[in-house]
Amino acid sequence: MTADRFSLAGRTALVTGSSRGIGAAMARAFAEAGADVAVHCAGRTDEAEKVAAQVRAAGRKAAVVQADLGAADGARRCWDGAIAGLGRVDILVLNASIQLPRPWLEATMEDFDRQMTVNVRASYELLRLAAPAMCDRGWGRILTIGSVQEAKPNPAMLVYAATKSAQSAMMRALAKQLAPQGVTINGLAPGVIDTDRTRERIVDDEYRRTVMSWIPTGRIGEPEDCVGAALLLCSDAGSYITGHNIFVDGGMSLP
Repeated sequence: MTADRFSLAGRTALVTGSSRGIGAAMARAFAEAGADVAVHCAGRTDEAEKVAAQVRAAGRKAAVVQADLGAADGARRCWDGAIAGLGRVDILVLNASIQLPRPWLEATMEDFDRQMTVNVRASYELLRLAAPAMCDRGWGRILTIGSVQEAKPNPAMLVYAATKSAQSAMMRALAKQLAPQGVTINGLAPGVIDTDRTRERIVDDEYRRTVMSWIPTGRIGEPEDCVGAALLLCSDAGSYITGHNIFVDGGMSLP
């Protein structure tokens, strides 16, 4: 009976940025739990098609949605593609983001605008598109994917850390408004996870050792480490949790 609370049978999910990494792991896990999934990518669709094939192999329906969330119409195209493919969205995971690390005085305003558009504005637009319909149906789950940098910001990623904090602020601001309609909204903040983005930054052995020294559990996380918390917060098992941010970071955010 307890396991049934984690079932997503009959639900539909849109996971942005789900062609690889954490988003792909969540898309696969949601399908295994019974949900149909819209797999979103920004550019090339080949990786998204591979994840969609895994969703279908789990016996669920999959739709591939290509949309650059940095474009003026990106969020709308992403949403319309998910609706065209699935009919509705019960679960929205705001996972897609862009990270442009460099010393903040060297960053350009174009760098700033790009990160703000993809990480904050697109999230805001997708929230506006998804929440009303969820409220009308009396059930919905929204999950924002933040970062350990909300608690431990990297000096070279000032803007990225700020965008993730902004996303969490929107989550908390909406929690009370959506709760009476049966819609929860929470955050999941990963730490150092073994993704393409992370691997590019820790190729240097000395820097890798430094990063490892920040993680109490002594290991870099896998995308699948984020799946358990996501299933909790996006299923009936998490129906009494809203407005909270869960750090999945091996203890990195601890004081």
